[in-house]
Amino acid sequence: MARKRPRTRRSNSAVLTALSLCLTKHLAPAEGDGSDSNLVFSPASIYATLALLAAGARGGTLQELLDALGGGSRDDLAAFARRVAERALADRSCSSGRGPAVAFACGAWHDAAWAPRPEFRDAAAAAYKAEARAVDFSNEPEKAVNVINGGVAAATNNHIDSILDSSSVNALTNLVVASAIYFKGKWEAPFTKSNTRVDKFHRLDGSFADVPFMRSWRSQLVAVRNGYKVLKLPYKSPAPAPPPYSMCIFLPDERDGLAGLVAKIASGPGFCYYRLPTERVQVGDFRLPKFKLSASGSVMQALRDDMGITSAFVAGEADLSGMAKRDGDEAGTLLHVGDVRHKAVLEVNEEGVAVATSSYMLCGASAVMTDQQKTVDFVADHPFVFFVIEEVSRAILFVGRVLDPSI
Repeated sequence: MARKRPRTRRSNSAVLTALSLCLTKHLAPAEGDGSDSNLVFSPASIYATLALLAAGARGGTLQELLDALGGGSRDDLAAFARRVAERALADRSCSSGRGPAVAFACGAWHDAAWAPRPEFRDAAAAAYKAEARAVDFSNEPEKAVNVINGGVAAATNNHIDSILDSSSVNALTNLVVASAIYFKGKWEAPFTKSNTRVDKFHRLDGSFADVPFMRSWRSQLVAVRNGYKVLKLPYKSPAPAPPPYSMCIFLPDERDGLAGLVAKIASGPGFCYYRLPTERVQVGDFRLPKFKLSASGSVMQALRDDMGITSAFVAGEADLSGMAKRDGDEAGTLLHVGDVRHKAVLEVNEEGVAVATSSYMLCGASAVMTDQQKTVDFVADHPFVFFVIEEVSRAILFVGRVLDPSI
């Protein structure tokens, strides 16, 4: 039986924020977490993958996806996906050379024994610029992996060279739905490399690592809040428009304060927006570590427990009959999602940030302002969380935590 829809349906943008906060909860270090457990996700990439799945879902499975993704219909999801693609995922590097380089890929690969439904194929192409292609999972799973990785590499100009490994699929795989995002931006005000110095970064277990810290003495967008500080670093964008992309770093005052700060951020959809700084302040001691993160793993539990997507993952309950059918099986009810896995790589240095992420399938509170000091220190020498935000659409492209920048 289909799950009842909630009385109040949230907008797509609100649900994208909710998905971001759902993932943010998993940034809080759990007891016993290793000191090297850095994490990074792309909510926008995961949302696109789920929305493409919804384009082929029916019945209760479709309703669950609509409830989770904030759409009243598949058309709503498709329209929102197009808006996000036009605003948050648009490549701004070609015309002026000043904006971030963005490459987005989305696709569905089905076993050769299955045939995609024409309506799914058309919707995938129209809303997600995604192609539905046949591969031979049954007889040549390793070759299928190479074909999928090659398609993603081609769509992202080889910035993302792989999305699956040899263990990702097997002869029982019927369908892979995937999305990938590449983002490379330069800071509006780059850091001077000669100012970078090695210093101590304090881990949660009390030990420390020697890592290079970028330093600056120019004014910065910093807000001092109760128990934490927020730094906003804008990326270059075509003039005269204001920078639409920013990296926002939330730094707890206490070295072991990350878990409590993550709980605050995840407490409401408006929290991370209303706490962002709006004015530049003169900084005193300003240090930000260089770091490169690489993380991969399953997000299925988060989607199931926090977003209410359940039937899509259960064989015999999932209804993905609008996506593809197999000869002699017109209902197509054998398709289900085996897993939702995510891969992301992010690097921050003096020039800016380069991000490559991929996904595949088998803060409503009022701001509390404080008086800004004449000089503000911002020393990120202990664990923190960050967001990469497109500020016009308020889409959160990336969210992550840094527990040890030396890893």
